[in-house]
Amino acid sequence: MTTLRAVAGYLPGLAPEEVQWQTLVFDSTATRVEVKVPVLSAQQMTALALRVKQASREHLQTMTVSQIVDVVDQAIARLLDPNDPCRREAERLLPLITGYDAEMVRLGLTGFLKTFRAPQLHRFVAEDFSNPKLLDEFQPQPKGGAARAFGPELLFHSWAGNVPALPLWSLVCGLLVKAGNIGKLPSAEPLFASLFARLLAEVHPPLADCLAVVWWKGGDEEQASALYAQADTVLAYGGNAALDEIRRRLPVTTRFLPYGHKLGFGMVGVAALDTLRAPATARLAAHDVMRYDQQGCYSPHVFYVERGGRVSPREFAHYLASELANLQQRFPRRSLALEDGAAVAGWRQARELQSLSGVGGGDLIGEDGAAWGVAYADQPQALAPTALNRSIQVVAVDRLDDVVAQVEAHRPFLQTAGVAAAPAELFRLSGLLGAAGVTRISAIGSMTSPEAGWHHDGRFNLLDLVRMVEIEQSAELAADKLAPYAE
Repeated sequence: MTTLRAVAGYLPGLAPEEVQWQTLVFDSTATRVEVKVPVLSAQQMTALALRVKQASREHLQTMTVSQIVDVVDQAIARLLDPNDPCRREAERLLPLITGYDAEMVRLGLTGFLKTFRAPQLHRFVAEDFSNPKLLDEFQPQPKGGAARAFGPELLFHSWAGNVPALPLWSLVCGLLVKAGNIGKLPSAEPLFASLFARLLAEVHPPLADCLAVVWWKGGDEEQASALYAQADTVLAYGGNAALDEIRRRLPVTTRFLPYGHKLGFGMVGVAALDTLRAPATARLAAHDVMRYDQQGCYSPHVFYVERGGRVSPREFAHYLASELANLQQRFPRRSLALEDGAAVAGWRQARELQSLSGVGGGDLIGEDGAAWGVAYADQPQALAPTALNRSIQVVAVDRLDDVVAQVEAHRPFLQTAGVAAAPAELFRLSGLLGAAGVTRISAIGSMTSPEAGWHHDGRFNLLDLVRMVEIEQSAELAADKLAPYAE
């Protein structure tokens, strides 16, 4: 077996010999990857936080947003270059670390990184700030006076490792609001954030001390507490139990922005169910199921298909199954851990028993041992999570309006709905879905590819990170009386 080695983390001001290291091991069929991650003491964590805050005051906060965008754009250009050493390392190691198909990772990285180029980042800033110069200097306000937006002194990120390169999203947000940034690596994917931090420091050396990437084992409270004490804003991804644990440990004055588990679903109307459009829609739906094996918060668990089209919901389920079988040939599902394999087997068994009992009037499409499964139900089914890993439920409904009652009970977990419907129907349904708790409505096929500047979980990515400082008009008028030209 071949063994590859990598070093994760990014620790400005700390020499490797000053740090303890732990090795995370990722085994595949023929290759073993050993990734060394840093283990800092509480004292080192505090010193690192202070260093990042000081450097950000001296360097990052003196840059304009446009200058920051240019730096990020240069780093992204490097990562989009297939011949760049950083890109090659990401393509070589990420499939081995995550288990995802190499071609899926390659295409997924390119699509994701393209949303962080300069034009997209400028749109991203403009989405939250009608006047982006608010992040650079005081700007006149319509009500009088002036205002300016200030980011956190130290923004701490707790990242999840379910989707490769996911840390890029929050880290770029932190840079755009000129915060000092420290991120905690996920043990499941410790590579990408480390690569990007080093690349930023290489592209623009003044940023070298303005960010850090650390790691600690879950449950190590001393390191976590040292960092939480220094951060004024904490942004975290993960399961609800883990997020609740972080919340309980934060000082009451710390702003906390949690992003927990979500349930995605799709809706296919009769307009998409003729003999030409139905196979194409099923192909797009299959791509949403296939991408990263439904591990994203935006991935679909259920497709609700309307009766009355030339292609029936059951036929659509078979089209979807056929497309998933084809995609398995091109993008094989990753090997499942014992727990994940048991979950998929349990889900399939439950669907088979439901079919045999006649409950739901459906069946399970896909042979035992297949790397995908489509469960069809001919009667209404509430929105519920599948076992992921290309397990998908198709439910027939008389009207798409009926879906609202099936999903609104899960309001706290709603985020993305993929909709295939005619324009008037799209907007009418979107109003119902928005009232039910959905925050993002996309085309089927785009559920797992959010646009630059999307409002994650219905929130503002940048506005949630800043505090507004206002100079009231009274202060301006009073200052005017003290000017040299005052009479």
